Amino acid sequence: MTAHAEAVPRAARAVPRTRTARAAGGDRLAAGVSHTVLVIWCILVIAPMIWVLIGSFKTSAEIFASPFSLPEHWSFTNYENAWVDAQIGRAFVNTIIVVGSALVLVMLLGAMCAYVLARFEFPGRRAIYYLMLAGLTFPVFLAIVPLFFVLQNAALLGTLPGLIVVYVAFALPFTVFFLYAFFRGLPDDIAEAAAIDGAGNWRTFFQVMLPMARPGMASVAIFNFLGLWNQFILPIALNPEQQNYVLSQRLAAFVSSAGYAVDFGAMFAAVVVTIVPVLIAYLIFQRQLQGSVTAGTMK
Repeated sequence: MTAHAEAVPRAARAVPRTRTARAAGGDRLAAGVSHTVLVIWCILVIAPMIWVLIGSFKTSAEIFASPFSLPEHWSFTNYENAWVDAQIGRAFVNTIIVVGSALVLVMLLGAMCAYVLARFEFPGRRAIYYLMLAGLTFPVFLAIVPLFFVLQNAALLGTLPGLIVVYVAFALPFTVFFLYAFFRGLPDDIAEAAAIDGAGNWRTFFQVMLPMARPGMASVAIFNFLGLWNQFILPIALNPEQQNYVLSQRLAAFVSSAGYAVDFGAMFAAVVVTIVPVLIAYLIFQRQLQGSVTAGTMK
């Protein structure tokens, strides 16, 4: 009887241990598969970037002779040719002006609009919010022709201010949609305390509520910067003046104008110049991006 009674608990304990071992084995298998996929994905992303970086220091003959080897002589001649001869430098300055101005305006206007829609009750509030959401579903290429004539009638076609206005209109719906949830989730007690201390709506927004939404602001700023920096359709259609070309236009013009005599070394150097600001912006704001994700999961 005693041996039989001791055997039953042992058998009962063996079942959970077996299940735990199977679960641990399944977790290790899933971790191994996911890590393998991530390694393959990293190779697919990083390898072309390294190839372009190495190619930017090589001549076209070296690139065709040995595409994956190191250059015989490391020099910045390709960067000089791309910056001056291909006018990448001027396009880079135009892009900084357009994207920087549009980013500041869209973040300011988007934050103000999202704050009002999230924190105030007034007639038509939901309708305005849904119209903003509708802007996310509207394909950009369908608005090219109307935008062309609007900018032409306003004497802004082919100008940097006209491109800035279009960029702001393009990024505003996403900014409002993203920040609406952040302002909606902020506690009411802090705003009420600021009102009791005598702060008006403007002071409450800029000094109290906006700093609290900084993780969300950083995240949407990164997304907007990437989208505006890599924009191609809008500049091609609405910015025909060559002196106002942005980087995406200048790269396309550099390749198409050369025909079969493309200086691939200079082209790779131009691509590197285009990529570097995006990488720097992400490295600077990655902590804020991770903080916003953490804050969203805690909510």
